[in-house]
Order: sequence, then structure tokens, then C-alpha cells
Amino acid sequence: MVAKLTDVAKLAGVSPTTVSRVINNKGYLSEKTKAKVYAAMRELGYKPNNLARGLQGKSSKLIGLIFPKISNIFYAEIIEHLETSLFHQGYKVIICNSQNESDKERDYLEMLAANQVDGIISSSHNLDIEDYERVEAPIVAFDRNLAPHIPVISSDNFEGGKLAADNLQKVGCQKIVMFTGNDNSNSTTGLRRQGFSCVLPKAKVFNIPSDYSAIRKEMEIKTILEQERPQGIFTSDDMTAILTMKIADDLGIRVPQDLNIIGYDGTQFVENYFPQLTTIKQPIKEIAELLVDVLLAKIEGKEVQESYTLPVSLLTGKSL
Repeated sequence: MVAKLTDVAKLAGVSPTTVSRVINNKGYLSEKTKAKVYAAMRELGYKPNNLARGLQGKSSKLIGLIFPKISNIFYAEIIEHLETSLFHQGYKVIICNSQNESDKERDYLEMLAANQVDGIISSSHNLDIEDYERVEAPIVAFDRNLAPHIPVISSDNFEGGKLAADNLQKVGCQKIVMFTGNDNSNSTTGLRRQGFSCVLPKAKVFNIPSDYSAIRKEMEIKTILEQERPQGIFTSDDMTAILTMKIADDLGIRVPQDLNIIGYDGTQFVENYFPQLTTIKQPIKEIAELLVDVLLAKIEGKEVQESYTLPVSLLTGKSL
């Protein structure tokens, strides 16, 4: 349950009016009283609605977007589609770049709740479930399991992993490996690994965290290529696939003659500037539109599904 001002007053042993005066810093109040109120607010996770007094029950027409790294090409493209779709529906957006930092994500979540946004779309999760359950605004998740009551929208990650493994086998690759990023139990992208391993249960999977620097990633990938000498590689994102192609070229490994590579995402950036990369394409524009549709349905109090899965496809390049 979301804490209310009256709950804070009861726990602090003061009147609701006193709590309101503390929040608004009005009138004389002892430091002891202020301390009790602030302590109760922290214990209950109470977030004052900064815009509530001016809105008087009206919609703020603001949507919060929380993403782990907005410099990532995939996230940048989906945010652009989200902003465009929401703008056409009469909403403005507040973009929050959590950078995979728990404290930063918590601060942004509190800021969005305090400013009474109409809804939140999040693809970032470093917090306990309770942090999201305390937020009163409707929330929709992209590729993350935030809390039991929050609907999740994603591409078919499991099928994407299977599709990559199947196609690497079809071209005759014998030794195939996979590079994963920050996949965990709260991330539906972990299903890419499960789909891959379903087809190739004995294939090695190497974790190369997305928060590694480019130099660190390059060192890790170079070591794997030199030691493992794979004939096929599936990477859980396109940027890692492109970096792998560069390192292979530096090592004199020919793509696709000596090494076949399949990425994952299929952004417009990759289609325009790296068409040689074969990748599993997510329907980015459709994902963004569905995220908006589901969030607006929740805002209007309508029933929505617990999860939505959109199909993926193989975007053929010259790396396969």
C-alpha cells in the first residue's frame, strides 16, 4: 500500500496539519517535531506530491522514462519512439538515465513519484520489488520483471536465442559460443541465453558485462577468440557483435569465412551503418507503441495483460 499523509501523522504522533506544515516548511515547528515527521516519512516511504497542490486533481500530462543507459543505441531509439508516440497522445516525458546504479534509480523513482507523473515506463531494475510497489502511478516495464502487478513488454527473447543458434548450425559452424551482457533473473533478456542453450546445450556462454569499458570488453573478447577459436558467435547485443567483428579483423580472422557472427537488436543505426552484420531484429517501433498503449490503458483504469511478447526476425547481413 502507498503511504498517505495521515499514515505519517499517526506514526509520528502529530496531526495531519502538522505534517503538511513540515512538508511545506510553514509556521513555527520545533526541531523535535520535524525530526519525528521526517523519521515517519522515511519509515513509511512516503513521497510528498510536489505538484499536487497546483494540479488540484488534474493530470500532469507527464510520463517518466527510466532506462539504464541512454547512450546505448538500442535504448536511444526506443526512447525516441516512446517520446514521439507519447507526444502525439498529449504527454511530455521526463527521461531518467539510471546507468545501472541502484541509488540513482531510487532517486529518480522518488522524484517521479513526488512530482506526480501520470505514469512510468521502466527498463531499469536494481532495486527491491518494494521500491516499485510503493509508487502510486501506473507502471509498465520493458524487458524487466519489476513486480508481480507490473505488466512486462518484450520481444521473444527465447525464440531469438533459438533462431541465432539454429542459423549458426545451418551454415556449418561446429564450435559455437555466446557472449551475454548483464542478464539476470530480473531480466527477460536472460531468455536469449536459455533459447540458445536449448538448441546448443553444450556450447560455452561467456559473460561480458555491458558496464565494462570498451577496452576491457576488447581484452575479454580477444582472449576468447584466441583461446577458444570458435567458428560461430551469438552476442546478446549488436554493439558487442560489431566490436567482435573488429577484433576478429585485427587478429586476421575472416568473417564469415573463418567466423560467423550474429548479433541481437537490429536497430535502424545498424541497418544504415553496419548492414554487413547479421542480427536478430526486434520490432522497436512496435514495442514502443505497445508500451504506450498499455500504459495509457492502465492510466485510464482498464484491465491489461501481465505480459506481452512481440516476434523477432533474422536480419541477414554478410557476417553469416
